[in-house]
Parts: sequence; C-alpha cells; structure tokens
Amino acid sequence: MNQPSARPAIEAALRNPNLMAAAVALTENRLEDAEPILRGHLRAAPTDVAAIRMMAELAARVGRLKDSEALLRRALELTPDFGAARANLATVLYKQNRFPEALENLNAVLAQGGDNPVQQNLKAAALGRIGGYAEAIALYQELTARFPDHAKLWMSYGHMLKTVGNQDESVAAYRRALAVEPTLGEVYWSLANLKTVSFSDDDVAAMDAALASDGLGAEDAYHLHFALGKAMEERADHDAAFAHYAKANALRSAELHYDPQAVRMQVDKIIAICTPEFWRARAGQGHDAPDPIFIIGMPRAGSTLIEQILASHSMVEGTMELPDIPAMALREGRASDWIDATVALSADDADRLGAEFIERTRIQRKTAKPFFIDKLPNNWNYVAFIRLILPNAKIIDARRHPLDCCFSNYRQHFAKGQAFSYDLAHMGQYYVDYVRLMAHFDTGTSGYVYRVIHEELLENPEREIRGLLDFLGLPFEDNCLNFHQNTRAVRTASSEQVRRPINRDGVDQWKPYAAHLEPLKRALGPLWEIYPATTI
Repeated sequence: MNQPSARPAIEAALRNPNLMAAAVALTENRLEDAEPILRGHLRAAPTDVAAIRMMAELAARVGRLKDSEALLRRALELTPDFGAARANLATVLYKQNRFPEALENLNAVLAQGGDNPVQQNLKAAALGRIGGYAEAIALYQELTARFPDHAKLWMSYGHMLKTVGNQDESVAAYRRALAVEPTLGEVYWSLANLKTVSFSDDDVAAMDAALASDGLGAEDAYHLHFALGKAMEERADHDAAFAHYAKANALRSAELHYDPQAVRMQVDKIIAICTPEFWRARAGQGHDAPDPIFIIGMPRAGSTLIEQILASHSMVEGTMELPDIPAMALREGRASDWIDATVALSADDADRLGAEFIERTRIQRKTAKPFFIDKLPNNWNYVAFIRLILPNAKIIDARRHPLDCCFSNYRQHFAKGQAFSYDLAHMGQYYVDYVRLMAHFDTGTSGYVYRVIHEELLENPEREIRGLLDFLGLPFEDNCLNFHQNTRAVRTASSEQVRRPINRDGVDQWKPYAAHLEPLKRALGPLWEIYPATTI
C-alpha cells in the first residue's frame, strides 16, 4: 500500500492564508504572532503535517527541542516521505548531541533528496562529533570546491583540519575564510585558539578595521576582542590585552545571564545528600563495566594533556568530551532535580543507566582497547550520578593553580557551555564550588577520585604518570612519556599544545595581569594562596 505523501499538505499550505501568515511571522522571527495561528489551525486540522512542521520549527527556536522532536516524529509518522521534516529532525537531534541518530536521518534525507549542501554540511559536522574525520574532511573538500565564496564552510573545514593535526592546512582554510569575509570574527579567534599562530601587524590592523565596521554584530565583536587580546599578549602589552579580554567577556556574559547561585545551591544539595550512609545503602548497585575513565575538573586545567598521555597507552582509547552523562542525568530530572531523580533510582535503574552509557558511547570507540576516556570537565558536577550508575569507573580530577586556570578560561571563548567563564567573580565562585564538592568526595569516599596536580605533572612527568597508571591498574609504558608523538585527533583548545613535549609555558601566566584580577582573588578566597591544598 502506498504511504501518504507530504506534497498535498505542502501545496494546501501555500494556498492557506493563515498558514502563509504564520510562515511570514516565522521568517521575521515574530514567534508570538506565529504560535496562536498555528495552534488554532492544528486544533481544527491536527494531522496537517505542514502546520506540524512549522510548530516544530517554532518550538526549536525557543529551545524546546524535545517538543520539536516529538512534533517532527509525528509528522513523519503521518507522512514518512516528508524530507523537510526529516531534515529538521536531524538538526534537532544534532542540537541534543544525539549525533548517530542525526546522521541516520541525514543519510535518509540525502538518499531521498539527492544533492543538498546544507544537509551535507550538517552531516560533516555530525561525522566530526563521532570521530568520522576522514569522511567529514572529504565532504568539506567537496563543499568548499563547489562554494569557494562561503566563508563559514572554509571555517568549518579549518576546524576539522585542526582537530586531526593538519595545522598548516587549517590555517590556510581560515585565511581563505577571511579573504571572503574579513569581519567574520570567529575565524580570527580560531587562529588565536590554535595557540601556536602569531598575529602580524597587518592582522591586528585588519581586526581593528573589522571592529570599526558598520553593523558589526556582538558575536563577531567578542570573537575579535578575544583574538586581539591574544595579539596584544604576544606583544607583551598586557593592559591592552586585558582591555580586549574584558570587552569580549562583557559582551558574551550579557548574552548568557549566568546565575552563580544555581551551581552553589546544587553543590550544597549534593553534599547534604551524598553522605557515607547514602553510599553504604547503595553498595553493589550500578553497572559493573570497568571501561570508562572520566577526566573531570575545570576547563583549561590540563585535562587534554592527561587524556593525551593516557591515550598513548596500549590499553586506553581517547575519545573526546562526551555529552552523555549530563544528558542522561538531566533527562532523569531537570536542572538541579536530577539530584532528586538520582536519589530515587532503584538498583535496576542504576544498572540500566550504566549499561545505557556504555552503549551510547560505543560509537565513539574506534578500537578494541579495554578502557576509554570521557574528558568532559563539567562532569565534576555529576560525580554522584557516575558513581551510582558506574561504580567501577575511574575518575581523575585535573587540578591547576586557581589563578592560572581561571584566567586561562577568561581568555578563552568556548563554542558553547561554560557560561561561568565570562566574569571573573563568577569564575572564582565556580572554582570554589568545584573544590568544595571534590573535597566532599575526598572525605566521604576516600580514594575514589584521583587528583593530578598540573604543576607537579609538569615538574616530574614520569613520577606522576606512574602514579596515575597505578591508580588505573595499568602497567607503565614509555609511550605515555612520548605522548606528543601520538597523532590522534584532538578537538579541544589544547589540541596543538599536547602535540608538543611537556613544557611550563602556561605556568604563572596570570602574573602580568595581577592588577586586574582582584575580583577573581576575592571570589576564590584563600584557595589561590593555599593551593594545592583544598581546605577552605
């Protein structure tokens, strides 16, 4: 039997004045006008797949991704050939970090609809998120050849080349993007973020000119300020560098509306609930897989270096910063409610969730090595969830001097997340809360979390690597000392730094900026003076 087609509904929508009015409102981002029109229409015609897709688009734009997904799945249930709805579903899945599912739908759309560069671009991005770098690079090569004047394609191509260590080609791709669109600030920041590229005086003049151009948006402006901060730092003009960093962070912070009290209250709640008695009552629960090694802590604390060292071991595979633990915890609850949901988990629930994590992350594993790394730093907030569902997993806390670590974050623009990092006081409070929670686990579950002090690793790498491998139950291998020779792909801001031998270039980088860091010092309290001690 032939399945229903979406074409009649699409053609009818083009003749329906209400739906056309809703479409115009969506195009002009007048969501408050589009929503009542669509709701009214769907009450009268609940199976109109064109209207369902429009409502899904509206839901996605306001961040209701689950609602958008449900609507799109309903449209595809009614008309499986609705390629536009399937393409929208792929985008919504990608935004939820569900990359294999996004790829499955993209492949179906491309098989059905043929040549679509927008969907090929998304496919390349999704491939990059599951380690399909060669296929992603091949796609970008095709797309940039076809669309040589598309600056953001060149930029995305540059990102992928950087990830696999092709730095010269990456720089060339970024420079090509700037030749097309000189005000695209993210490209200048991408060059700065390579850490090993120095800006010429011509680059500085070009960035200044871009900042002065009419109609420059906030996103381009803060990327340019971050990049100019690095350029001024290279010239040892630290006051000018800090001025640019401050402008960049103020612009980014204004977009995010970060509330530092939310993290503080969440940590308070975890500390109050996760007592020794709590863990004794749950002994033996969870999935028994020993595979995962979690590297947690603050961003810019040396976690990529630790990952590179461990991924050079014959028994350990490095993956990337995996989104699965926060996604699973927050799915069980919402915001801080995940803690209550975790407390309520039965033994069967804990085992099921642990098994789910192992299955979800299987796509990231490209070898048969028995252990793999998830180095999402923010998982420090989910240590209780990890311990409950994966009691045999190993957890490594990457710890770096608070002023170096926090100021390194302040100089860094993150593609997403890390909203705490764009204000010195917010960042200091976040660091304090992180240390408080780790100290709680030190006290209540001694030996569960292994701490690597970044400066001690730099000072005596062999001693510290041997201690780390002992904690993991792994034999020492010389390759761990020669980690910089490992050619694996690295996605983080430290990608080029970990391809060099151990060095102390990042130590005490805060000191030339000391006069500007009083808000950070006040928020940190005594932590920056007593480090690496953790008593607060």
